[in-house]
Amino acid sequence: MRIHHFSSEIWLARPIEEVFSFFSDAANLDSITPPWLSFRTVTRQPTEMHVGTVIDYRLRVRGFPVRWRSEITAWEPPYHFVDEQIRGPYRRWIHAHKFERRNGGTLVCDDVRYAVPFDWLLHRLVVRRDVERIFAYRADCLRRRFGSI
Repeated sequence: MRIHHFSSEIWLARPIEEVFSFFSDAANLDSITPPWLSFRTVTRQPTEMHVGTVIDYRLRVRGFPVRWRSEITAWEPPYHFVDEQIRGPYRRWIHAHKFERRNGGTLVCDDVRYAVPFDWLLHRLVVRRDVERIFAYRADCLRRRFGSI
């Protein structure tokens, strides 16, 4: 199984506590995910986040309905947390979120390790581009919400 890597950073003009609080509310993911995914959190909200919290989502990938379940595997407020896919469209999805105080605001770093079925075909043709588009959309939403340079 080939593991791919994607990372991104965005500086937001808000305190780390405020930014981490936004990210730690699973319901907020709906608002920063592109509409073409028809993404929604189905786990009852609010959900208390900690290691072992499981969150369920529904989305559409290229028109096909998909259920996604993730588990929080690391939780260190307000600096770091990790969610890992238990069930979903990827063979593996490990998403580390890191938050740093920086220049009067917060640097948000995303580090994703993932694997896809039929890697030799799907990754190059659609998955890599989709991951990049999802995180670009997310960055735009976060800039509008929190302010950025």
